[in-house]
Amino acid sequence: MQQPSKVLLIYTGGTIGMVQDVDSNALHPFDFSQISAEIPELNKLNCVIETIAFDVPIDSSDIGPSDWNRLANAIQQNYANYDGFIVLHGTDTMAYTASALSFMLEGLNKPVILTGSQLPIGVLRTDGKENLLTAIELAGDKDENGKPMVGEVAIYFEYKLIRGNRAHKTSTSHFDAFNSPNFRILAEAGVNIEYKNHHISPFGNGELKVVELHEQGIFVLPIFPGMAQDQVEFVLESNKNWAVILMTFGAGNIPMKPWFIDAIKNAVAKEKMVVNITQCTKGKVNMNLYKNGQILKSIGVIGGSDITSEAALAKLMYLKEKNLSIKELKTQFERPLRGEMTL
Repeated sequence: MQQPSKVLLIYTGGTIGMVQDVDSNALHPFDFSQISAEIPELNKLNCVIETIAFDVPIDSSDIGPSDWNRLANAIQQNYANYDGFIVLHGTDTMAYTASALSFMLEGLNKPVILTGSQLPIGVLRTDGKENLLTAIELAGDKDENGKPMVGEVAIYFEYKLIRGNRAHKTSTSHFDAFNSPNFRILAEAGVNIEYKNHHISPFGNGELKVVELHEQGIFVLPIFPGMAQDQVEFVLESNKNWAVILMTFGAGNIPMKPWFIDAIKNAVAKEKMVVNITQCTKGKVNMNLYKNGQILKSIGVIGGSDITSEAALAKLMYLKEKNLSIKELKTQFERPLRGEMTL
């Protein structure tokens, strides 16, 4: 038997960390230092589990770049001492956090697995126990050479391990809450854990560096029929927005109204990043396919291929921290950096 792996569990908040008071039935966070008492099955894992928790649990709808920095720095500070990391997180913004960490953690080649639950861990029908137990097993699992089976940021939920920057929350009411519409899963947990090794990519050399992110002028603009000209122009012309993500129809189309095209042209002329991603859950932007897309490409709009909106936002934030020229920004955005898009 291999030596026990060491896994650090970081609790940020979220439904998974709640238990029900016996007398009042009210939900409250439990003490993660006593996690083995709450989930005795953990003692059966060949794993040493240590925990840290945010002083005040955060509702995931309040998560932002400062919290991502806190998480990334906690992982970096403990990187040499653990084989893998679990981040317990609310589901609403889990895909955003996973996408952000995938870019922020340069050199990562150990597992950083985010998980959570749809029901609190302290209620009878919770999905939290299985999610947590298997996530810990995944984070501590090694091959015959003692190397981690997973070397990237991922989300584990309802028997599936998904690349973090490919994940999207698709359900508010089912245990199978996350999907990876444009990339195959990394592992599947059944009777045994089946790793899809040809899909798992360690993107670093293990010399971990953190690139902190900060709030920036990035605006996500969903395209819909009947958009008002003044609203579109306000977003594209605002000096506060250095980048605008257009969530377009189908393979990358927008209404071909002259004022809309002019607004985009003006934004590009001011060296703003205008990125084209599709509203569709599956598939990708192809600006060579239709005349509308060809026009957008000709005026300098950047194609996002099959990137999710969560990953597009995180990638722009990350690239902005690199102090690149606008030309290099565009070049880097169109390249897969952490397996977040398919060309």
